[in-house]
Amino acid sequence: MVRLTPMSSNLSGVALSKDGEKLYFLSAFEKGYDLWELNIREGGTKILKKFSSNNGSNLFITKKGDAMFLVANGNIQKVDTKGSATNIQYDATMELDYAAERKYMFNHVFLQENKRLFRRDHNGADMALIRKDYEPFLEHINNNYDFSDLLSEILGELNVSHSGSGYRGASSGDVTAQLGLLFDMSYTDKGVKITEVLKDGPFDNKHSKVKVGDIIEKIDGQEIVTDKDFYSALNKKVGKMVLVSIRRGGQKWDELVKPISKGAQNELLYQRWVKHNAEMVDSLSGGKLGYVHIRSMADASYRDVYADILGKYNMKEGIVIDTRFNGGGRLHEDIETLFSGEKYLEQVIRDTVSCVMPSRRYNKPSIMLVCEANYSNAHGTPWVYNHKKMGKIVGMPVPGTMSSVTWETLQDPTLYFGLPVIGYRTEEGNYLENTQLEPDIKVRNSTEKLSVGIDEQLEAAVKTLLEDLKSIKTWGE
Repeated sequence: MVRLTPMSSNLSGVALSKDGEKLYFLSAFEKGYDLWELNIREGGTKILKKFSSNNGSNLFITKKGDAMFLVANGNIQKVDTKGSATNIQYDATMELDYAAERKYMFNHVFLQENKRLFRRDHNGADMALIRKDYEPFLEHINNNYDFSDLLSEILGELNVSHSGSGYRGASSGDVTAQLGLLFDMSYTDKGVKITEVLKDGPFDNKHSKVKVGDIIEKIDGQEIVTDKDFYSALNKKVGKMVLVSIRRGGQKWDELVKPISKGAQNELLYQRWVKHNAEMVDSLSGGKLGYVHIRSMADASYRDVYADILGKYNMKEGIVIDTRFNGGGRLHEDIETLFSGEKYLEQVIRDTVSCVMPSRRYNKPSIMLVCEANYSNAHGTPWVYNHKKMGKIVGMPVPGTMSSVTWETLQDPTLYFGLPVIGYRTEEGNYLENTQLEPDIKVRNSTEKLSVGIDEQLEAAVKTLLEDLKSIKTWGE
C-alpha cells in the first residue's frame, strides 16, 4: 500500500490520467473541496482549480484524457487539464410511468427472493402461487405507502425474520421537546407535579432548584391547565431557551432551560434503567454480583461490557448478563470468547493475588437474561451461551430469528425491502431461524410488579447465580 497524496485531508473523487502520469483528486481542508493535480513520477502537487465546494464529487475523466467532469456547487462542470472550467447545461426532465416502475420493482423482489433467500426451498412457500395471488392488486395501487405494504405481505408469506418492505416518505410534522422530568400522572390540580429529575437532563445542574414534588405552573408564560395537554407549549423548542415557572408551597420562581429531543430523553431513561438494574443486583446479592446490559450486538456495546466486567466488576464473584430488548447485530463469537475463560494461573506478588489468567477474558460464573423482545443475534448469542454450557439462561422464550439480512433500496429510493440471506445451521442440520430458544428458568415479568420497580426476571437470575456459586469450588479448596 503506497500513499500518493502528500497531505492529510478529506478526499473525494479521484481520476488517473490516460498515460498514468497525473492523478487528479478533490481535497478539502477548511473551505470545501478543490481540484488538485499530482505528478506521480516527480511527486509535485498543485491546485488545478479552486472550487471551495462544500460537497464532494466523483471525477470522471474523458476518453481522450484531456478533461474531467465533476459536480461542484450544484452544477456539472467540465475542467480541462489546464484548470479551465466550463458549466455544462442540461435538462434532466423525464416522464415516469409510476405503475410500470412499481411492476418492475414487484418483479425485482421476486427475482431477488429466488436468488438470495438463505433457503432454496423458499422456506416451504409456493412463490408461484403467491405471485398469482398478489399480482392483481398492483393495478389498484397508486402510491408507495400501499405498495410497500403489498411487498411486506408477500415477503411475510415466507415466514422468516428480517424480511419486509418499508417506505421512507418525506418527514413532516412538528417535534415536541422534552424537559428531562417525570410527572405524577395521578395529579389532578393545575400544573404538573414532578416525581423525578432525570440525571444529566436539562434540570440536573448546579443552577437549578427543582426537586421532586415541585409543581410546574407555566411554560413560556402559557399556563398549564387541567383540560389541555401542556406539551403544546414545548412544540418546536428542542435546544431553545424556555422559561419554566415553578411552585413549591408558597414559593415561586422561574428557570431558563434548554429542552431536549425525545430521543435524547429516551437515552437518559435507558441509562436510568441500567443504573437501577445494577443497583438492584448489587443489593440483592449483597455486593457479590455485577450487572451488564448488552444493548446491541455491536462494537460500542461490547466495549462497554468489556470495560465493566474487567473493570469495576473485576472483584465481584459473578456477573449477570442482560440481553433483553437487544435488537441484534453480530457479536455471538465475541461474547462466547469473552465469557468462556477458564482460570489457569494466578499472578502473585508477595503472597497476594494481583491478577488471574486469562486476564482479558471473564473466568468467573455468569448467568444470562433473555426476553421475547430479543431479536436476530440477540437470539443467536444466548443460543451459543446455552449450547456451550457457559451458564444458565433466565427469562422468557426467545423467538427463532437468528439469520443475517440484506436490506436493498429499490429503484425508487423511498422504498426498500429485506431478505435473510444467511442462515445458521446446527450440526444436526437444524436452522436457528424459526427455532425458539427456551430458557433454563422461565420467568414472566408482570406489569403490576414492574410498575413499582420489581423485576422478577432479574431477581430470579440473582437468586440462581448465588445458589450456583455455593457449589463451585475455588482454587485451594
